Parts: sequence; C-alpha cells; structure tokens
Amino acid sequence: MTGKDRIQIVKGDIAKIAVDAIVNAANTSLLGGGGVDGAIHRAGGPQILEECRAIVARQGGCAPGEAVITGGGALPAKWVIHTVGPVWNGGHKGEREKLAACYRNSLRLAEQHGIRSIAFPNISTGVYRFPKADAATIAYSTVLLFLDATDAIDEVQFVCFDDENYTLLLQQHDNAPS
Repeated sequence: MTGKDRIQIVKGDIAKIAVDAIVNAANTSLLGGGGVDGAIHRAGGPQILEECRAIVARQGGCAPGEAVITGGGALPAKWVIHTVGPVWNGGHKGEREKLAACYRNSLRLAEQHGIRSIAFPNISTGVYRFPKADAATIAYSTVLLFLDATDAIDEVQFVCFDDENYTLLLQQHDNAPS
C-alpha cells in the first residue's frame, strides 16, 4: 500500500475523531488557547492541561516546528501530539521549513509511541495566517514523503474545519501520484 492510500481528507471536528492520536496546533506555552487548541483542551478535559504543565516545568514551552505528546484525556483519541506551527511573516523567516517540521516531528513521535492512526488539523492557517494553499502543499507532501518511507503508520487523516482547506487538501490528494 502506498503512502497516498493511507491518507484521508475529511471535514469535521478533530476533537471527535477516533484515531490513536490527534495533533493539536498548539502555541509555544502549551497551555491552551483559541481555535483547534482551545477545542482540544475543552473536549479533552483537565488531564491534557496537567500533562502540558508537566512538560513546561520539565523543558519550558515548545518551539515552532517541535512536537510533544500527552494522553488524550476524555477525547476519543488515546494521545494528543502538540505541535507549534509558525506564524506567517511573509515567508522569509523559515516558516515553510518550520511547518514541514511540525508534520515530520509529529509523525516521528507517533512512530516512537506505536501510534498507527493519526489525525492532523490545518496547522498555522488560522490566526497564524499561513497561506492556505502553501500550507496544504507542505502538509500533504511532507506526510506523503514520510509515509512512503515507513509502514509504521497505517492511516493519516487531514481533518479540515473549513471548506477552503478541505478543497485545497483534496486537490493535493487527487493530484498526487499513486
């Protein structure tokens, strides 16, 4: 089975997806925020915040492009991988590389923890203003490259909250070689 065969594009609420792990588009403090981050913390309950506080106490926050893992609390997913996307500042400050690193580092953590199914939100395309078309290309190509190099992960879902991201990722999927 190719990497492409293991990728699904869905529209919905990532906090309701039943996979081994969901990815949270976190901020550097790891202490919850708005958008996807706030929704995951609300749905998952206080256990996620407690584990994030322990990570912060141990290592400080989480830098853009990096990822950390906690339990899933009350979520259907057993794990939450928290990654910090870059804020878009015109594209000349390493934003593309940091966004690709979010996906790679999240997948590496998944692999290390025996996670077979994982769901990603659209990282950095909200208040961080990353151009959605660029973000879709980077997300899809990074995940596809990773999956083509390993069979440790059976399923990756891109869970889109809005129509524009959904359409852009579907285009990536439809145009990817089989």
